[in-house]
Amino acid sequence: MTAKIIDGKAIAAQIRQEAKNEVEVLKDRGVTPCLAAVLVGDVAASKVYVKNKRKACENIGIASVLHTPTAEISEPELLKLIDELNHDQAIHGILVQLPLPKHIDETKVIEAIDPSKDVDGFHPYNVGRLVIGLDTFRSCTPAGVQELLLRSGIDVAGQHVVIIGRSNIVGKPMANIVVQKQKGANATVTICHSRTRNLPEITRQADILISALGQPQFVKPDMVKQGAVVIDVGINRIDDPSSDKGYKLVGDVDFEPVSKVASAVTPVPGGVGPMTVAMLMVNTIKAARMLLK
Repeated sequence: MTAKIIDGKAIAAQIRQEAKNEVEVLKDRGVTPCLAAVLVGDVAASKVYVKNKRKACENIGIASVLHTPTAEISEPELLKLIDELNHDQAIHGILVQLPLPKHIDETKVIEAIDPSKDVDGFHPYNVGRLVIGLDTFRSCTPAGVQELLLRSGIDVAGQHVVIIGRSNIVGKPMANIVVQKQKGANATVTICHSRTRNLPEITRQADILISALGQPQFVKPDMVKQGAVVIDVGINRIDDPSSDKGYKLVGDVDFEPVSKVASAVTPVPGGVGPMTVAMLMVNTIKAARMLLK
């Protein structure tokens, strides 16, 4: 058996087209969605991520503004900038690219963002609403994973979903999304992490295995049940002398051998990654639409 490849690029393109149509409707009603990105310092990877997010905005008609304070900015100065964005009625979504310099408390910064502009879905207010099943901004990567499953015709209801990783960005919100009594959810959920005993024994019980731990090619075929769906959230650089760049991107899943066991699998790149940006666009439009209610 060879697994079906779940094409995140194609599904993200569908979502972006839907988003573009919705932006046009909002503009007809006098509202142009706008995302403010805050990029602190000169971290190469963060610059690439923000560039990709702003390009996605441009392609679907969302306005974007970029603030680039230096890495030396003080915590009070950064909090003041966020407060100004909170009060700017032309700004609908605020994105603070993580990680931040070590002298700045990320939790304070996240909590400073107006929950109605928290398009990353990280504010405790929005996390709390997610946990109890209320409509809210959901963290973009796990929301994207749910859309991948839905649009690939993979029914989560009643399935055993095993998640490797318990981060606040992916693991925990992922569990809270698929456990809800809602469409695209109703799963039985197990979260595994660095202190989990007998990890392969647990992952082999998964009907749907989601890996988000950030270790290259960690998930081997003997960790996967025959016919399981495998979603690879990880993105890691490993040395590759044959590449012009000297490296290649791989996921948490050892793709080739696992694809011979799984029924469906996401590639890296081209799987979950494009979905994260697409869902950020969805959240920004949602924030703008809230003004019309």
